[in-house]
Amino acid sequence: MRVKPVIKITGEFWAQTTEGDGNFNMFAFLEKEGAQVLVEPIATWIAYMMFVAKARADAEAPYRDPKWYEVKERLANELKIFKKTGGLSAGGAMWTYFYHRTIKHMRDTAHHLIPQKELSRLAHPFYHQLARGGEGYMEVGKNVYYTVNHLCHMVLALKPFGCMPSTQSGGVQSRVVNKFKDMIFLPIETSGEGEVNAHSRVQMALAEAKAKARAEFDGVLQETGKSLDELHDYVEQHPKLKQALYRVPHRKGIAGTAAQFAWHVSDLMNKDSAYHRRSRVSTPGIQRVA
Repeated sequence: MRVKPVIKITGEFWAQTTEGDGNFNMFAFLEKEGAQVLVEPIATWIAYMMFVAKARADAEAPYRDPKWYEVKERLANELKIFKKTGGLSAGGAMWTYFYHRTIKHMRDTAHHLIPQKELSRLAHPFYHQLARGGEGYMEVGKNVYYTVNHLCHMVLALKPFGCMPSTQSGGVQSRVVNKFKDMIFLPIETSGEGEVNAHSRVQMALAEAKAKARAEFDGVLQETGKSLDELHDYVEQHPKLKQALYRVPHRKGIAGTAAQFAWHVSDLMNKDSAYHRRSRVSTPGIQRVA
């Protein structure tokens, strides 16, 4: 029930996955400031490389622009492309399958992979899918995806100073932010003298994300009609809800874990006939009115 803004980490591959001085100890700093950190799994990078290789398969055709009557050359091109795209398609499908099977055995509590085709589609109006360098279209695609699907309150892009591909993606994000007005996006470049400045910038953006998360949580309480005390009492009566690996179902349009959990507990209370009977017994005045 602790309201924490969900901060999605994107940016240059190493800076967004390492924990330490390489990104100003950003994950620990965010958690200390009361945020929930959502880091992209390395599996996404592997899925991206297979998707891009498949998209560029046409460039490896042995014959360039064969005429319509050059049937042999055209068939040779199709066969060459099919061999590569077929293998990459099978590899991508198996990679996704085994990754999510592993997550299932972890009680579905880990990060799910976003389809690369969807990330490419969302990024394409701003960043072409075949533009090479760094994470390519993924930085833009993830920013749009997590915002429009209400999966985070803020996107934080971490990159080393002078990383040109990530700087290009960051430049494109200004247009993205102008289109999606409710988006909170902050790029941070790591350099030897900039840690204090970076933490200060993150704190300012984090204040806005906290307000967004609090408004979301208060909206859930108002919509469910349950008070925070009622939710706490129900959780105390059902200890399994306090287990660390308890899976909270995702509710569309809600980003915060506390808000998701409040909705879930409210649904459980509505379906719990024994709880309603206990409530009527403990509040005889309400029982008489009913």
